[in-house]
Amino acid sequence: MSHRLLTLSLERAVRANGERTALSGEGVALSYGQLWARACAVAERLQAAGVAADDTVMVKSSNHPLDFACLLGVWMASAVAVPVHRSSPAGVVDAIQAKARCRFHADLLEDGALEACIRPMDAPAPHEAADRALLAGAALVIFTSGSTGLPKGVVLSHEAFAGKLEQNQRLLGLGADDVTLLVLNNTFSFGIWMALLTLMQGGKVVTCARFSPPLFVDLLVDEGVTRVGVVPTMVRATFGAMSPAELDAAAARIRAASRLRDVVIGGEPLGPELSARLRAFIAPAGLYDIYGLTETSTSDFVLAPRDYPGHPATIGRPAPDVRCRIVNDAGAACADGASGELQLQTPYIMAGYLGDPELSRAAFADGWFRTGDLAARDAEGFVSIVGRLKELIVRGGNKITPIEVERALCACAGVGAALVAGVPDPVLGQRIHALLVAEAGATIDASALRAELADRLEKYKHPDVCYVGTELPTGRTGKIDRGQLQSLLRTDSLPPLAAWSR
Repeated sequence: MSHRLLTLSLERAVRANGERTALSGEGVALSYGQLWARACAVAERLQAAGVAADDTVMVKSSNHPLDFACLLGVWMASAVAVPVHRSSPAGVVDAIQAKARCRFHADLLEDGALEACIRPMDAPAPHEAADRALLAGAALVIFTSGSTGLPKGVVLSHEAFAGKLEQNQRLLGLGADDVTLLVLNNTFSFGIWMALLTLMQGGKVVTCARFSPPLFVDLLVDEGVTRVGVVPTMVRATFGAMSPAELDAAAARIRAASRLRDVVIGGEPLGPELSARLRAFIAPAGLYDIYGLTETSTSDFVLAPRDYPGHPATIGRPAPDVRCRIVNDAGAACADGASGELQLQTPYIMAGYLGDPELSRAAFADGWFRTGDLAARDAEGFVSIVGRLKELIVRGGNKITPIEVERALCACAGVGAALVAGVPDPVLGQRIHALLVAEAGATIDASALRAELADRLEKYKHPDVCYVGTELPTGRTGKIDRGQLQSLLRTDSLPPLAAWSR
């Protein structure tokens, strides 16, 4: 039964809404009945190929309606879905596969033929016993950036993810009349749960493969969208792409359509100024500002519209069934107003990191999950994020570890060393800046580096700006000092790499 919790919820929606449209986008529309039929075909082909319960299956995705038929089909076969974007470079797919060890990948768009939707992958070694235990009853393995520069495979069970969906439904109250616009990537947990929650209630999901501000506004109006999930970068991009008069006209169009009820935003800090502008833009629709992690099935804190006026700079209070504590370096609880690491306990926690038992253990302290974020709590229990313990760069809502970018750069011809830091940006939140040191006797060519990097790293992780230096900055102990790089960047004293463009 644990293998089928999400499947059963979707099956109930299919039985109640068979002829209604479930998904539309990219020139394709699927009714609930068609979604179910496609998923059944995927499941049958997986089982005929020899897929067993708890096997991992790579699901190629890019916000296409058919992606969800693949996802559901994997679950119907009692297997575990590993979503990977279709545009991911071969090097990224290889790094994921090294941990996921998928025997097959599923892609309903490949060759345009249903018969070709299941393809074998290079036969990997079987999972170790510890990983087989993690995958028992799992629904998803979602890969995120890791502190070692290698991807982390977060294993989420059907029970955990279904439980979080139930909590999110209590919060948002979606119904069969809802139309959800999916501009969030459906390889990440935020996009997945927004879509699944809508489908489970009999609503309609409109998919959008590539975000653009004009298209975003058009879809909100033309499709009669009632709910949409976004990251702050999408909001900044929308506000930055339009003049004040155009923004006023867009807001008027959305209000005149009178369908938009709620916007859900998360993935990175929103900030009080952007929050105020967005709330005015979407009024009278409400804004739910959420904070969460892939490891906890997202949405651990919610700042609901009713709480915003009194606590505008917070992430709200813990969601139901989520407990939090804020502790100092010694593990002692911080007093109200004092900052420390935010740690969580939740029934919707990951089973662990696939292939990383040490990392799984290090993620917890005395049974509490370590978020790596610095936070403070006020006397009413509202929490504010004040910084990050981790050195993650948050660019456009995507969390990127500097070391992952550094490793890819250093693997390119002519690059002897690299150091990466995030620099504040008014649109993307942060941009990626890289200092490069050439190998002895070598010259770094921008176009050659760009071409080689494209095979090693997703485009959104590529540096926005590259500089060339003779050495990397170090601290008093002789270790590489990322803070010194950020100081150098503020002085504009580093020579940029000629002809580098993002």
